[in-house]
Amino acid sequence: MNKKRSHIRLILETLSARYPVVKTALEHKTPFQLLIATILSAQCTDARVNQVTRDLFHRWPDPEALARAPLAEIKTVIFSTGFYNNKARNIQACARALLERHQGEIPRELDLLVRLPGVGRKTANLVRSVSFGFQTIVVDTHVLRTSRRLGLSRKKDPKGVEFDLMAVIPESRWNDLCLQLIYFGREICDARKPRCSICPLAGICDWHRGAGLEK
Repeated sequence: MNKKRSHIRLILETLSARYPVVKTALEHKTPFQLLIATILSAQCTDARVNQVTRDLFHRWPDPEALARAPLAEIKTVIFSTGFYNNKARNIQACARALLERHQGEIPRELDLLVRLPGVGRKTANLVRSVSFGFQTIVVDTHVLRTSRRLGLSRKKDPKGVEFDLMAVIPESRWNDLCLQLIYFGREICDARKPRCSICPLAGICDWHRGAGLEK
């Protein structure tokens, strides 16, 4: 992947100017709550997750409480996030694993986080970034799509895109760029109907210029 440095600089400058202040939209008060909210966000909007977690965390705000909660009640509370059976089992199993392996604390190491039930690289990297201040690359569907369209990666899998971005983006920009790409994907670079006519990066966009990329 040989995207010109000038193009990368333009992408970084354009997104930073358009989205100067970025933060995760998932509401939380603790690293544990962010971890659970991120697990619930799979195939669900952040707005819906926030509606659900207000009740969820009011009832069970920490690993101890969630580990003891009746599974049927958890399912009822998170039903509207979709895939509620698997998600309910995962978040309770995650809470129990935290108690058994880490005394209820959220580990900071990536390899320990991804061993928790329901936790993949995206979730682990988000928690490490937001809760602990590590520079990480969080690849959700927006980052995956916009990175490929802008020519920052040609990989089709999140882990491949993650490593491609790490190779070409200055580490100090990793956290902000991922959130900026999410904002950009929602506002302009939609999956089905990208607003290319108003896109400030259309001139260097591989997908817009017909480079043969899939949507």
